Amino acid sequence: MRLVVIGAFVAFLIGLLGTRSYITLATRRGWAQFIREDGPTSHHSKRGTPQMGGLVIIGGSLAGYAAAHLLTWTPPTVSGLLVLFLMVGVGFVGFLDDWTKIRRERSLGLRSWEKLIGQTVVAVVFAVLASRFARDGVTPASYNISFVRDTAVDLAHFGPLIGVVLFVVWANLMIAGASNGVNLTDGLDGLAAGASAMVFGAYSLIAIWQYNQSCRQDPSAQCYEVRDPLDLAVVAACVMGVCFGFLWWNASPARLFMGDTGSLGLGAALAGLAIMTRTELLLVILGGLFVIQTTAVMLQVSYFKLTKRSNGGVGKRLFRMTPIHHHFELLGWEQITITIRFWIICGLCVATGLGIFYAEWLIVS
Repeated sequence: MRLVVIGAFVAFLIGLLGTRSYITLATRRGWAQFIREDGPTSHHSKRGTPQMGGLVIIGGSLAGYAAAHLLTWTPPTVSGLLVLFLMVGVGFVGFLDDWTKIRRERSLGLRSWEKLIGQTVVAVVFAVLASRFARDGVTPASYNISFVRDTAVDLAHFGPLIGVVLFVVWANLMIAGASNGVNLTDGLDGLAAGASAMVFGAYSLIAIWQYNQSCRQDPSAQCYEVRDPLDLAVVAACVMGVCFGFLWWNASPARLFMGDTGSLGLGAALAGLAIMTRTELLLVILGGLFVIQTTAVMLQVSYFKLTKRSNGGVGKRLFRMTPIHHHFELLGWEQITITIRFWIICGLCVATGLGIFYAEWLIVS
């Protein structure tokens, strides 16, 4: 367990101290935030706030993971490295988006299809590699759709080749959904960082529990077939730690924004952890806040298009503005009030997910 504690502590320190240094650098270089003109007017005061703070989040996660293994002289695992690769790869796509905004001095970065291609390339590489590197017959990822562990739904049922294709598609859907869910949530000071810290904390607990109940250590009916649960706990703890450190500077009034570099990278890491820990569908509950944000945007767009066709080209909206936290801003709620209440919702989702995970183990045992 020293790995988990060391990784989380080092990552927290980097998130806390490194963010302060990055704010100075970003301010000097002019890496500033540009605000969309159609958004709430209260956000106009944020113009000029340094962004791309996700570089600190990703860097702190990597440093915490490296320090934990170096200080304990423990080799890294394929599972941990793959999740970090996914985080860095998708985060790099977000970095290109943020850098485009800065260079062009506008609130719009890469086109949607450009971001999608970048995310897809990284996700495909991750999915293909995750289905390799078997140890004792267990690969980092499984072709079975999972909830709190693998279910009977096997994507390889129709053959190995089709199984690979279906798994790559499934992994892409998960990674795109999670990364964009966190990205949509990142619209208020501290909202995405605080919510992400909670969910990553939950995954650290899940992976530690799986390590203690691993089939390699104690084969039984309720054991978990996860290749490297302890190292996945280290990754989750490192990201949780750096998010808490980053939150010190990102909480209202934010002195730095994580940008797409951070939000896309965090979402991708969540998807990677869900796939590796065999808790893919449980992520929908643990990350319920991100699901709510994504669903609201989908409903808004769908309703607008449907009413536009049947209303003489004039579309109607379900909400005043999406992502949905902006809807409550336009209703007159204070930003800090929205953030805290959304954190409460996230906490309830995390508690529910952890409860379901533990309850399943009790039922099986």
